[in-house]
Amino acid sequence: MPTEPESTPLLNVSRLNVARGTKRLLRDLTWSIQPGEHWVVMGPNGCGKTTLLRSLTGFIAPSSGDITLLGAVYGETDWREVRQSVGLVSSSLQPHIPGGEIALETVISGRYDQLDFWGESTAADERAALALLRKLHVGAIARREWAYLSQGERQRVLIARALAARPRLLILDEPCAGLDPVARAEFLAAMNGLTDDVHGPAVLLVTHHVEEITTGFTHAMLMAKGQSVAAGPLRETLNNTNLSTAFAAPLRIRRTAKGWHLTSVSG
Repeated sequence: MPTEPESTPLLNVSRLNVARGTKRLLRDLTWSIQPGEHWVVMGPNGCGKTTLLRSLTGFIAPSSGDITLLGAVYGETDWREVRQSVGLVSSSLQPHIPGGEIALETVISGRYDQLDFWGESTAADERAALALLRKLHVGAIARREWAYLSQGERQRVLIARALAARPRLLILDEPCAGLDPVARAEFLAAMNGLTDDVHGPAVLLVTHHVEEITTGFTHAMLMAKGQSVAAGPLRETLNNTNLSTAFAAPLRIRRTAKGWHLTSVSG
């Protein structure tokens, strides 16, 4: 895969369109991620977030427009090779993890880009996997089988698995879905460690909830009807006007010492 100077965007999307039949799922979307930035993508159900992720990872072909990811141009590069440098954490992965596989093996599988790991791991593999689980505050479950992990533990194991491949971009697709309030708080505390790591990957969080935006995120893009409503630095983008436009409802956002809070403004 091509390498690029440090100043080159990690991602550059230009006038991206995705259509299926008469339905346009993405409309002239232009967006970029620079080195050192951590992004949040928000918007209502059906706004195009999933289509965007599937386009970036090469599972949906654009109808028109350009995608350059980690120096590779879509259509000119084998995207399977590009994906090796992109970590994806999504609930869609969970059914593919065998119930009897221990957490340590699940993490190691990320180093070899292989679900249901059947290879021979090394002592170095195990040390690296354990270090990642400890980084995410779940080192104690290293020998526990997947079937006996909570939803929050599974999400952190999947993040450790993604990090095992040393990605340059880590995509978290609604990672708090299905978590109870305690598990969500613990997960968000662990996520702070990801965005605070200056040697770690850029993080892209897809979510519906501003409460899940932790302090390390720097930028946001709001989407509606397949388009970008606003994109840029977090404090400039997350405002009442942009959020109300994206969600088609009067909303008010405020930030406190404990994080972001969004409320509906009654008529």
